[in-house]
Amino acid sequence: MLSTLSAGAAVASLLLAGSASPTTATRFGDDPPSGKITITVATVNGSGCRPGSAAVAIAPDNTAFTVTYSEYLAQAGAGSKPTDARKNCQIALNVHVPQGFTYAIARADYRGYASLARGARGLEQAGYYFQGQQQTARKSHTFTGPYDSNWQTSDETDVDALVYAPCGEERYFNINTEMRVDAKSADPKATSYMAMDSTDGSINTVYHFAWKECPARK
Repeated sequence: MLSTLSAGAAVASLLLAGSASPTTATRFGDDPPSGKITITVATVNGSGCRPGSAAVAIAPDNTAFTVTYSEYLAQAGAGSKPTDARKNCQIALNVHVPQGFTYAIARADYRGYASLARGARGLEQAGYYFQGQQQTARKSHTFTGPYDSNWQTSDETDVDALVYAPCGEERYFNINTEMRVDAKSADPKATSYMAMDSTDGSINTVYHFAWKECPARK
């Protein structure tokens, strides 16, 4: 599995242009605050992201942040164990924003690389929520082999459905992602995999903020 992981990351690094630090993004809602925003990884759990294998970076204009994984790959077929076919990752982020502002996630862009034999299928799905609130509906995207290329999906939330962090409260922002590969209908001699990992920061997921000013306290 390690050789497949290294090969997938190397090929994906060549085919996908990107950066560990997000650049200027589309703005949603009010203008973003000009003050300093900090995001740290509080906890990491899941078979796709052991502690230390996920990193966070914030866009210079405070419109988005990225999460970069270094060991996130699901595979099935030749040379794979049953537990390799499904990988998941739940990250709790500690987000500090300037006083007087709150945020929601308006859009999430997921990227990676997939090599699926004919008959194999890959799935990526994700949801998120603030600590103490209900998780958003998980949105799924499927890919069917033969497929041997980079992949990208986007989940966008309607303006009237945005869920904002409670004003003036510190709540962890939780991201729950999952990837699966099903190769039961593919050639048993073939190996299929789907990756959301990057060894050099060139592949990342981007979360676009929607900002809102909090009501003034009386």
